[in-house]
Amino acid sequence: MRIVSLLPSATEIICGLGLRDQLLGVTHECDYPTDVLNLPKVTQTLIPTDASSKQIDSLVRERVKTEYALYSLDMPVFESLSPDLIVTQTLCDVCAVSQREVSDAACALPNAAQLLNLEPTCLADVLDSIGQVAAAAGCVAQGERYRQSLQQRIDAVARRSKSIAPRPRVMLLEWVDPPFSAGHWSPELVAIAGGEEVIGVAGERSKTTPWETILAADPEVMIIACCGFDLARTQQDLPILRSYRGWERLSCVRNNRVYMVDGSAYFSRPGPRLVDSLEILAHALHPDTHPLPAGLSAAVAVAPR
Repeated sequence: MRIVSLLPSATEIICGLGLRDQLLGVTHECDYPTDVLNLPKVTQTLIPTDASSKQIDSLVRERVKTEYALYSLDMPVFESLSPDLIVTQTLCDVCAVSQREVSDAACALPNAAQLLNLEPTCLADVLDSIGQVAAAAGCVAQGERYRQSLQQRIDAVARRSKSIAPRPRVMLLEWVDPPFSAGHWSPELVAIAGGEEVIGVAGERSKTTPWETILAADPEVMIIACCGFDLARTQQDLPILRSYRGWERLSCVRNNRVYMVDGSAYFSRPGPRLVDSLEILAHALHPDTHPLPAGLSAAVAVAPR
């Protein structure tokens, strides 16, 4: 099979299923596992690499309002790969090439390609995505084994969290300027890890959150997981966060319980590493209850100033 992935999360699922040798093309954002970095890139972004968080947010809002996508297909590369399975999504045009452009491109191929749209909005949907990709690629049994292995890790965290009381009030911050509270699967991860998400709602979209709302919620723990940003890029936005009125009064700041994680690798990608995200989060919230699995990096503590 000749597979093209138009999602970093789908790329991780495909490789996790043992189909790396059938993966011929990926997006410019696909970076895991690292050997996919050498594959042809079939997308490009309209976001300048040096744009600030505020500029990125403004560009995203403008593009969504005008229904122009933030990413585009490199048609010569796409067509040269002659895929017979294209894995994409319809959940968010901010996250990938628009579904309409992908459909048009698939129709333009000389061969009949299967188009698989993934639309996860919760943790169960993410696990179901593994089965969908496995079915499309003809490896259903492998898909079920892979899903079960991830579910076992989720269940292990849930068992350890069951007796935790009281649970800390947690905010998962998905963007700094302007502040965004995390939605979709993120509040589920907080609950399984032994916390109580105080702003984000499971199954709903991430959304702009007035700073006054965050002050009123007064989270005891804050996890900064900026969508698409690694630790180094997230670090650049910390002065903005610290400049918000009342920052130093938040319980999480006063008690040194603000952490940041690689938001590109974890939390924002609806793929297998959401389970890694859960384990990192659980360890940050309750290090004595949840040991950090080997190979994972702990959330990084953020100094108040």
